[in-house]
Amino acid sequence: MTRGGRRAGFRACEDTMVETSQETAATLSRVDGDAALRKIAARLVPFLIICYFAAYLDRVNLGFAAASMNASLGFSPTVFGWGAGVFFLGYALCETPSNLILHRTGARRWIARIMISWGLASGLMAFVWNETSFYALRFILGATEAGFFPGVILYITYWFPRLKRAQIFSWFLIAIPLSTVVGAPLSGMTLTLTDGLLGLHGWQWLFILETLPSILLGVASWFYLTDCPAQAHWLSAEERDWLQDVLEKEQRDAPESETHVFWPALKDPRNLLLGFSYFGVVLALYGVNLWLPQIVAGFGFEPVAAGFVTALPYLIGTAAMIFWGWRSDRTAERYGHTMSAALLTALGLVGAGLATNAIVSIIAVTVAVCGTLATIPAFWALTTQRISGARAAASIAIINSIGHIAGFIGPYAVGWLKDNTGGFSSALFALSLGPILCAALTAATALRDRG
Repeated sequence: MTRGGRRAGFRACEDTMVETSQETAATLSRVDGDAALRKIAARLVPFLIICYFAAYLDRVNLGFAAASMNASLGFSPTVFGWGAGVFFLGYALCETPSNLILHRTGARRWIARIMISWGLASGLMAFVWNETSFYALRFILGATEAGFFPGVILYITYWFPRLKRAQIFSWFLIAIPLSTVVGAPLSGMTLTLTDGLLGLHGWQWLFILETLPSILLGVASWFYLTDCPAQAHWLSAEERDWLQDVLEKEQRDAPESETHVFWPALKDPRNLLLGFSYFGVVLALYGVNLWLPQIVAGFGFEPVAAGFVTALPYLIGTAAMIFWGWRSDRTAERYGHTMSAALLTALGLVGAGLATNAIVSIIAVTVAVCGTLATIPAFWALTTQRISGARAAASIAIINSIGHIAGFIGPYAVGWLKDNTGGFSSALFALSLGPILCAALTAATALRDRG
């Protein structure tokens, strides 16, 4: 048994790669690498998409519940925006330690813990009764979910070479628009059909029913996920050796793979540039996502119809994200793909702020959503191309934590601006500054990386 078989977690992958890299070139050359990667993608990616779908739905179902919940509990737009955003304070505070624990213990154990605990926290949202309980449960939900997204990003780096990652990231991230494409109509119907059932409001049933998939998937992940290639008995021995050889060569070439990682990663100027670049993306992502159902409802749509209209930009955005991730891999270019998609986001947000009717506004929001979703896979492929090992665990978590501070600022800023202006136009203009910041800092990262 190899050391990878005796030790749990991602660190076992590093040990085993060193051992298997001694395989002869003749044996490795017989492996069809693309076929092996397709097999890995078919095994892991659909399950990860479903898990992230559940995570994202539990994160943003608040937006669908907002109108009826706010009316029931007497919350103002500012209170709602603060509660929507405080999730990301708990998320950012706990993310780096959570990701380092995941790196040591492995995806199977830690993702199971994350999903079950956030599922329970999300279900308890059905029983908030005032502002304090609302803020507290949103903070707890963020803390319990922390580590899932950066852990999966890290997990993907242990299975796929660098030049394949943008497309894999785009497929994984399809859960973001999918949670709206499926979740918006589903949430609208749930709100309508369950209102008053057993004396509970529809928004309470929404939280209760949508928490169940997270708990069930958390249990399933314990049995289904494989921590690293060395433990993948569903691959042939030759395929495992080929993959470990490829990844080990990339790890040797990575300039940043130290063992003692937290403070070096936190002080790394590249991580700070990328963190605040991602801040700009997240500002637009959640500023729109958590408020779009209310923007659409403001045009006079009923809950079910509003759900379908809300889903439309994300349906189109899904295609844009997959295409842009594929193109980034095909051209092996990350910086330009990130910057151009971010600028498209800013253009769409400005257009939505200037729009004077529902059709033009939805078209502009669709452009913004396409740009936002297309930015993310190229950004994470750029982020992970120079790091590996424990340094990757710390860096990914730090970048994601900095970025998700915007998840607090964006929703709160939208709520505050709506309270003070009576509309969403000024909020959309403000959100457009985020992707502009992303494009500028990505350009600065390109200049730094190219020396």
